[in-house]
Amino acid sequence: MGYEYFTTFWKDFDIAEVYGEPAIRDTAKRAFAEWKDDVKYLTELVMIINHKCWDFYRKGADKMSELYGDMYYEYYDKAIDYLEEKGNQDDISYFIRTLD
Repeated sequence: MGYEYFTTFWKDFDIAEVYGEPAIRDTAKRAFAEWKDDVKYLTELVMIINHKCWDFYRKGADKMSELYGDMYYEYYDKAIDYLEEKGNQDDISYFIRTLD
């Protein structure tokens, strides 16, 4: 893939997973609120949510895979809406290009 994570989001979700779905959702919500103005962090947050979905899918953990899959679409849409609202085409392009 050629992309290396630079945030702690993966580990943050690992910790939240110990406490269940509410903690996972809260982690995503807090991270989005904190980092939505930094397109690189925002992009990595959404990317990691997607990668968590696929990681659990490969492990056969359907419930967790479904949770992260639902969250991926939720946060992808939130991010696009927020970036469009800001009106910075370079940020939108970066987000879409990096996630593709």
